[in-house]
Order: sequence, then C-alpha cells, then structure tokens
Amino acid sequence: MPSVSSRLPEFPWDRLEPYKSTAAAHPGGIVDLSVGTPVDPVPDLVQRALAEASDRPGYPTVWGTPQLRDAIAGWCERRLGARGVAHSNVLPVVGSKELVAWLPTQLGLGPGDRVAFPRLAYPTYEVGARLAGAEPVVYDEPTELGGDAPALLWLNSPSNPTGRVLDAAELRETVRWARAHGVLLFSDECYLELGWETEPVSVLREDVCEGSFDGIVAVHSLSKRSNLAGYRAAFAAGDPAVLGELLQVRKHSGMMTPAPVQAATVAALGDDRHVAEQRERYAARRSALRDALLGRGFRIEHSEASLYLWATRDEPCWETVRELAERGVLVAPGDFYGPAGDRFVRVAFTATDERVAEAVRRLRD
Repeated sequence: MPSVSSRLPEFPWDRLEPYKSTAAAHPGGIVDLSVGTPVDPVPDLVQRALAEASDRPGYPTVWGTPQLRDAIAGWCERRLGARGVAHSNVLPVVGSKELVAWLPTQLGLGPGDRVAFPRLAYPTYEVGARLAGAEPVVYDEPTELGGDAPALLWLNSPSNPTGRVLDAAELRETVRWARAHGVLLFSDECYLELGWETEPVSVLREDVCEGSFDGIVAVHSLSKRSNLAGYRAAFAAGDPAVLGELLQVRKHSGMMTPAPVQAATVAALGDDRHVAEQRERYAARRSALRDALLGRGFRIEHSEASLYLWATRDEPCWETVRELAERGVLVAPGDFYGPAGDRFVRVAFTATDERVAEAVRRLRD
C-alpha cells in the first residue's frame, strides 16, 4: 500500500534551506521576506479577551459559542456586504490552512473527482486534492474549465502569491458559471482587508452572489488582519447545507477551536481600529520595498492587494533567490506556487520596520 506522503508534492520550503543559510551568514543578519508570518504584537484587547477566557476546563464546541457565531455573522454583514447571515451560515475552523488541506476529504471527494484552483496558487489547494485522492486541476480562468466541470472550485482573491484581485463582475460571472454546472465554489478571501490599489470584494457580497449563498462559501482568517497566526483563528461562511455537512464531519473528528481563541476572535472581529493601524504599518513597508525593488530593476506585476510583491527581473527565479540571499535577503521563489511562476519571486512585507529598512538599504547598495 503506498504511503500517504507519496501522494504529496515535495514540501517546498525545504528547498529554500540552503539559501536561508546563505542569507543568515550575512554580517548584518538575515532579512527574511520569504514567509508571510506576522511579526507585530497581538492587539491588547485580543490578548485580554484570551486571558479572561483562559479558565475553560471543559471541551469547546465545534460550532463555537453563540457569541462567536454572532460576531462572525455580524462581521460578514458589516465588512463583506453580505445580507441575512444566520448562525447556520457560519462555521469556525482551526486556521484556514487546515480547512483548505482537509476540505476535499471532509466533503467526501476522492478518486474520479476533480478539484480546481488557479494556475499560480497557494500549494495547499493541490495538497488537499491529493490527500483525498482526487485529481488536482489548474486553470487560468475558471469559466474556461468548460463542460468537464470539477466537483470543487477554489477561488483566491486577493491572490497568494500574485496579489491579483478579482472584481465584482468577474466574481459574479464565476458564481453563475459554478451554479450552472453544479460546481461547489469555495473562495479563499484571507487577504481581503489588505487591498492597496483596489478594494477587494467578497463572493458573499449581495450583488455578487445575487442574494443567495447557494453553492458558495467564503473562507476568512484573522492571521493577517489581526496578527493571530499563532491563535489559528479562522472561519467559513456561506451555504448552510454545505457548512452543516462539514459541521457534522468536524464534530465526529473533534476539530474544535479552543475556547480562549473563540473569545479572542469575538474581540478581534468587533474592533476595526487595530486592523486600520496594522494596515498603515504594512502600507509603509510595502511602499519602501516596492520602490527599492523597482530601483534595482525589478518589475512588479499585480500586487494590488495581499502582503506580497510579485516581482521579476525576467530571469529564472532561483537565480534571483540566490543573488538576494547573498545580500542577506531571503525571498520565496515563484515556482513554489506553480511552474508559471518560475521567473518571479514573492517578496513579503511582514518583517519589522527595522528589517524592512535594512532590506531596502541592501537592495540600494
């Protein structure tokens, strides 16, 4: 019997280790712009909520507290422009990566089923398909998949890695196509609150979904907007039939968000000020790195949202990674996200102000 790991691609970050060692040997230390992990403090009100809920000896529920469901539903209506979001339309999850990786399995997909995702994409979409034994399928535009429609279609807007944003008209067309072909549509919107040159739109917005959540689910995370990557706080919202089925599967498998994290999520979703403050930090870092990269002969494509700059010098991506590593700056090679990215690098602006300033200095030398 073949091992589960034999169905999976090589873990991409292992390939970056030699370049990380090169960057770390720089006299000024490494500037790691390869991973989009938050470095700024968790907001005080979230820390307080977590601490105040720390005495929770009993098991939490998979569906979350009524207060958590209220907070998610209210945020979806206030921030996404969704309408009529009830408790049956929301589901807390233990970080969005867990959901992406295990969704095809939890939906009961397997051999003979197809899971589609963008040609340039977060690697976990493919991993999820392979874990279930389903066929991974890439697309440039989802409506080009034609009559041989997949069982599950992933959208990702704003995109990781490119920062591309799908506008309301593009999303609406895809929703109509998915419904016409009986395709379940999941929209990964974890960077939605980080738009720079355009305002990202949710698939749940009333004019996009045309007043119905049938066949569509949006996935959101608090990792980036609230610096809660360490908390594993995320949720899905949309079609109650789909989420109800997932809820039953997740009850049986014990996929519970810890009770203190549920309380922290309520606090984070109820406060917009800390999100605006974090956006200002990222905007300044983005501007500094963008100018430095352009000055060094890079071209920036898309990147109108998210926490990354999708940059190229029209050379193989590993040559760019090597040259920057020798300057002590580590970036992610574009082919981590598919062969179409083999002449790009992804540059995260999730380092501290001091490290970003150091990267800018080295890029300008």
